[in-house]
Amino acid sequence: MQIGVRDLRNRTSQVIAAVRAGERVILTVHGEAIADIVPHAQRSRWVPGDFLRRELAERAADPGLREDLDVLAGQTMDQL
Repeated sequence: MQIGVRDLRNRTSQVIAAVRAGERVILTVHGEAIADIVPHAQRSRWVPGDFLRRELAERAADPGLREDLDVLAGQTMDQL
């Protein structure tokens, strides 16, 4: 859903209901996206290495992903 600042004033309740339902709303000014209104969620910034290794082993969809991550991180997953 996209909504302009001017429309937001008139449709605030509708936007809040959409966000409560899990929808992301893009706020625009003169048609340019300037902000996202998203549902509030608690999430951790970092995940423990053991958890990450387990998730990657169980969910890896791309065999090359591990090598790509190793290059980006500058170290292997075994070293984390």
